[in-house]
Amino acid sequence: MDVNGSCHCRAVQFEAEIDPKRVGICHCTDCQIFSGSAFRTSVLVPGRDFRLVKGEPATYEKMADSGNARQLVFCNLCGTHVYGTTPNMQDPVYSLRVGVLSQRAELRPFAQVWCQSQVPWVGDMADIRRFSTQ
Repeated sequence: MDVNGSCHCRAVQFEAEIDPKRVGICHCTDCQIFSGSAFRTSVLVPGRDFRLVKGEPATYEKMADSGNARQLVFCNLCGTHVYGTTPNMQDPVYSLRVGVLSQRAELRPFAQVWCQSQVPWVGDMADIRRFSTQ
């Protein structure tokens, strides 16, 4: 499936070919912090299927629990997180943030990881009052 995405201010834009069955939710505490939410939804894409078409995003490098470096990539103007990757890999894999994809409504997650870190109320979201707008 061909997708395209951008940061909020559109200074960073990209295209990719994804497998929709590689969409997942991560509940790790790092994803909670970096997303500013209870979890982050991403899709894994081989480097050969990803193309940055506009902008020069900023990067932040962190150490994963595995001991491997992870590079988080975001717009240096609006701050939107765009993707993560492992730096200096011969064949990198990009973890595109589903929220920045134009096709996000079509991408249903197939798996959840780091569920041991899940905030307790995530499983009860159907019981929380809902409003169609603010």
